[in-house]
Amino acid sequence: MIVKDEESNLSKCLSSVKTFVNEIIILDTGSTDKTVTIAQGHGAKVYHFEWCNDFSAARNEALKYVTGDWVLVLDADETLAPEIIPNIKQAIQREEYLLINLVRHEIGAAQSPYSMVSRLFRNHPDVRFSRPYHALIDDRVSEILQREPHWQIGYIEGIAILHSGYQQSEITQKNKLVKAQAAMEEFLAGNPDDTYVCSKLGALYIDLGQIPQAIDLLSKGIALGDENYDILYELYYHLGIAYSRLKDHQQAIANYQDAIKLPIYPILKLGAYNNLGNLLKDKGDLNGAKNAYETTLKIDPSFVTGYYNLGMTFKAMGLFKEAIASYVKAIDLNPNYAQAYQNLGVVLLKTGYLDDSLTAFNEAIDLHEKQNNLFAAEQLRKGLKDMGLGVRSKK
Repeated sequence: MIVKDEESNLSKCLSSVKTFVNEIIILDTGSTDKTVTIAQGHGAKVYHFEWCNDFSAARNEALKYVTGDWVLVLDADETLAPEIIPNIKQAIQREEYLLINLVRHEIGAAQSPYSMVSRLFRNHPDVRFSRPYHALIDDRVSEILQREPHWQIGYIEGIAILHSGYQQSEITQKNKLVKAQAAMEEFLAGNPDDTYVCSKLGALYIDLGQIPQAIDLLSKGIALGDENYDILYELYYHLGIAYSRLKDHQQAIANYQDAIKLPIYPILKLGAYNNLGNLLKDKGDLNGAKNAYETTLKIDPSFVTGYYNLGMTFKAMGLFKEAIASYVKAIDLNPNYAQAYQNLGVVLLKTGYLDDSLTAFNEAIDLHEKQNNLFAAEQLRKGLKDMGLGVRSKK
């Protein structure tokens, strides 16, 4: 790991791996809080490095201190899923694997909830990180595979890493995004045909609201014709988002459909199927939307948003029994889902279950208030009052 001022996250991260790994290597890049003390308390070997605006340089410095046969890379805002540990133990016994890709759950991400990350790899002398911002080993691994073709790249099914860094409180840090933009634009200037940076910088342009720049760069990445389907998926997927922002739904749908056709692991397509469903629902193609949402749930039966969106689609189709079942499933998976309670209340009211609907509405109001969404709570309370329905008064 490389860290700086991570006292709020580090203990949880290290606790998730402490009983599994043989050594913990921490490279601190200038912490002024309790990060180093916490790391040492978990038995980590802590080294220091002067930050030079290059993530790869720091990652490679950390690699110098590794003594084990395999390397697992984590960030402080990540944890290792305990249920994946037996699968990892089994996979690293395979003599042919140089790299094992892992599925990461992007908790709180506004878009795609899963990604594939190259974070588990053999301690090979030529495996090193490259790229100053999105540091990754893939470039070097490709070179090694050409030179030493007996190696293979493996993959472990199931969620391996839980990542909380994409929650809204994190991704709205404008300064962080601007720094990332500068680093990636500098790299792109020297590597204009790099499809990976086209994808990552294009997605960043969308976050910054620079939609025309995003479309130009993402389209360029596709035109370059990279045979890496994971990168190609990201390019089409983010183009779909960009065109959605421009309200060009036809182009957005076409790009999501192109993304879905690619032969990549199905769980990585979840965001494209869900966004496609949203667009189809908005244009009135309820059967198409229903099929898209149902596909997300076949891929990931724990996808809460899929159940909620399917409930909204069933409600629009007049299939109230099915809508109720979908909302209830979403609430079972996420008991704090205020909007699911609110829409459950609407359908229960439509079907004549007055007492049950009021219970759902009251729960929605309570959750809105707990989540500091006071406007939504007051709007719901007022709407119910206007209909002559009694709800619990404000606490």
